[in-house]
Amino acid sequence: MGSGAGGDLLGDAAHLMVPSGKGANLAMYDGAELGRAIAAHRGDAAAALTAHEEAMFPRSAAEAVEADRLRTLMFGDGTPHGLLGMLTGHEQTR
Repeated sequence: MGSGAGGDLLGDAAHLMVPSGKGANLAMYDGAELGRAIAAHRGDAAAALTAHEEAMFPRSAAEAVEADRLRTLMFGDGTPHGLLGMLTGHEQTR
């Protein structure tokens, strides 16, 4: 866990991925969830951070997969056809 290394990353820094338009939303959600974890583990910052990270990592991993999918649509071998397909609802799956 990040807390074992002497610090945690918050906001956009906690989500290393290509820009997908979700960074600010993830940062706001993470802040709210961290607040809930701190309230639920009063006096035990390590437990609060662990609880927060256990939920944050899978959530951010799912967003990273989606961000990479968007990167591929915008800049991959099938560009611009994949992006146009997504925008028109005719996205092809391989």
